[in-house]
Amino acid sequence: MSPVAMRKSQRKIKIIGETCRLFVGTRLAGPRAIAIVFYKSRREGQEMAKVAFLGLGVMGGPMAGHLVAAGHQVTVYNRTTAKAEAWVAAHGHAFGETPEKAVAGAEFVMTCVGNDDDLRAICAAAFPAMARGATFVDHTTVSAKISREMAALAESMGLNYIDAPVSGGQAGAVNGVLSIMCGGRPEVFEAAAPIMAAYGRICKLLGPAGAGQLAKMCNQIAIAGVVQGLAESLHFAKSAGLDGAALVEVISQGAAGSWQMGNRAATMLAGEYDFGFAVDWMRKDLGIVLDAAEETGASLPLTALVDQFYKDVQKLGGGRWDTSSLLARLEKF
Repeated sequence: MSPVAMRKSQRKIKIIGETCRLFVGTRLAGPRAIAIVFYKSRREGQEMAKVAFLGLGVMGGPMAGHLVAAGHQVTVYNRTTAKAEAWVAAHGHAFGETPEKAVAGAEFVMTCVGNDDDLRAICAAAFPAMARGATFVDHTTVSAKISREMAALAESMGLNYIDAPVSGGQAGAVNGVLSIMCGGRPEVFEAAAPIMAAYGRICKLLGPAGAGQLAKMCNQIAIAGVVQGLAESLHFAKSAGLDGAALVEVISQGAAGSWQMGNRAATMLAGEYDFGFAVDWMRKDLGIVLDAAEETGASLPLTALVDQFYKDVQKLGGGRWDTSSLLARLEKF
């Protein structure tokens, strides 16, 4: 086998391993996953799907870039035209000056915007311009209520809809290893999952419309408690005169270990909070969580408390600090 052929074979083997891992435990495991392998491994220059991506923030920009790398034909839109122009300069392809222009003729329309109002506005613009039978995939973290509302509106207009919030932060988007939690119809999910595989480590359907957003709420609940616990542990270590770095090296290898400890403890000890998801966005998400808890009757005392701690961080001027800045609050209050 020639060196070139060997490299091609190795690339396909790598893709097979990554793709089968991505879909383990889903309806896409098995023969369908293998079909996706070959779908993903088509050579650059061969069109796979015509995709529009609306919203090029710290998450959306890299995610759209992975769609290009996977071989899709991508048209982007951003409210700030300069950002769309910069994205095209870096990745090629095209941008639309309006959502309507960006989605024209797209088979899949992905979006990652700010909040419920932003999503409603982008849907109002995009839905009438989309081809009947096209699929709208929303990666924004919004309320389950607005997701169900937009899904019903999409279906009334002959469109498909998946709510698909993501977890993994900016680093996950840049590296294409996001966790994607989905709500919608199974057949729509199965068609959209290979597109999302371009930037997902795992992509799973968790129920009907709104289920993805409910899962994302569970994700944020879990993060809030873990980060507060880590912040208190490091604060206690400093107060007791322990070497924080040495402490983390030890306890991270035991039951106390977590993604947050492995990825944020060192920067927390250094007082650096410019890594990942901002406090302002976390408070937006926790507001959604607490509103939903009232509707469902769920008791979330720790989540409500940590939400107020993040409010304190905002008062310190840390609205754009990352979520690990709970340690800064303990050091100030």
